Amino acid sequence: MATGVENPNTSTSAGESTEARSGSNSVKKPEPVTLEHVLLALQETEEERELRLRGLFGFFDSNNVGYLDSAGIEKGLSAMLIPADYKFAKELLEVCDANHDGRVDYQEFRKYMDDKELELYMIFQAIDVEHNGSIQPEELWDALVKAGIELDDDELAHFVEHVDKDNDGIITFEEWRDFLLLYPHEVTMENIYRYWERLYLVDIGEQAVIPQVSKHANPTKYLIAGGVAGVASRTLTAPLDRLKVVLQVQTSNASIGSAIRGIWSQGGFLGFYRGNGINVLKVGPESAVKFYTFEMLKSFFGDGDGDIGPIGLLCAGGLAGAVAQTAIYPMDLVKTRLQTYDGNSRGVPSLGKLTKDILVQEGPRALYKGLVPSLLGIIPYAGIDLAAYETLKVISKKHILHNEEPGPLTQISCGTVSGALGATCVYPLQVVRTRMQAERGNSSMHDMFGRTYKHEGVRGFYKGLFPNLLKVVPAASITYLVYEAMKKSLNLN
Repeated sequence: MATGVENPNTSTSAGESTEARSGSNSVKKPEPVTLEHVLLALQETEEERELRLRGLFGFFDSNNVGYLDSAGIEKGLSAMLIPADYKFAKELLEVCDANHDGRVDYQEFRKYMDDKELELYMIFQAIDVEHNGSIQPEELWDALVKAGIELDDDELAHFVEHVDKDNDGIITFEEWRDFLLLYPHEVTMENIYRYWERLYLVDIGEQAVIPQVSKHANPTKYLIAGGVAGVASRTLTAPLDRLKVVLQVQTSNASIGSAIRGIWSQGGFLGFYRGNGINVLKVGPESAVKFYTFEMLKSFFGDGDGDIGPIGLLCAGGLAGAVAQTAIYPMDLVKTRLQTYDGNSRGVPSLGKLTKDILVQEGPRALYKGLVPSLLGIIPYAGIDLAAYETLKVISKKHILHNEEPGPLTQISCGTVSGALGATCVYPLQVVRTRMQAERGNSSMHDMFGRTYKHEGVRGFYKGLFPNLLKVVPAASITYLVYEAMKKSLNLN
């Protein structure tokens, strides 16, 4: 069922792929491997291999100009009856083009083939645990499971059938090589699966949609990654969060200095961390649900190639933020009450007692005070924040890093800009939400807007903005940095 046509000198097949280079799920044999091992596995002499590689080079160099360019590579891939857009041809060109002149001569092509066949041999040997020169279906299944990918019997059979050209039920190294030789990214089990999944969907005539989160990826890993990122960022910025909330609920012309002195007088250093316990409890599931939902929605809003534009990012980010905020909103209200509680006249109540008092004195509906402005704010904030971050990361990777993976400094910069932009745009709604949460009455959003504007003017809607920006900038940066690091450590890239 493999897709491709046979060149007289090679039976290599290839297809397009959107996977990025990553170090996830790499399986490599510790002892050094040389091309002699490759030749032995293929039962091929150096002269025969040289003829094979020159034949493959000539297949792509159909005009006999002595070099390959993007158009020639794309034409060759198309001749193999595999849909290959410009992006895939360009990626293969960039991997082979060692001197970055836009052309690939035979020596550069040969160097790529040497490195790729060594890479393929190492992972082949690691999967072939019985070391009998072939991969059994059970061995392939074990390797995929170790990479967090679970297939049913039919999918495994299709996988083997796609690679196994002679239909003998096993995969030889030659078949393995031909399947992946022109795959321009690092060979990992997750990438191999996604590569096959794309080709398989093309084979059976279905629309090939490769989601950002594979249907066989473990969703729990995304929940863990988002939760850890959220907890880390909120804990490190807890003092600024307390200062922001105190300033938001004050109707007088209080300064930052007086607010800091008030917090210190009520609890000293630990007073700046009041409410951080429930903040950690709520932000764990909130961040986890937001990021997990966002990753899933990116595949829904993406096109047939798995790409998602700015509008798709905005919709996915906004909906993810709304779902997460609604799920944990009662905890957010209790946190605000705890942070604004006047502890001078009497001790600060426990979390349980405060929640009970709200339910008894104000009713269950009180736990959702301010939900409307919260949702009106969280949708554009999450959309702007996540969309700006993803867009900035793509731009920096393409124009600044020249297709290298963004490092920590780039991730922090992107998170800083996106977080500050999103927070500033929706801050008036955040002030109204906090005031509705803190008051014991039943003011509507309209009433709170009118009262704030009447007594404090436009400036009243921006009280606490400075500490909020001081909080949002590192919080956003830390969140995304930790999230990206967790994705890599959990093999989610």
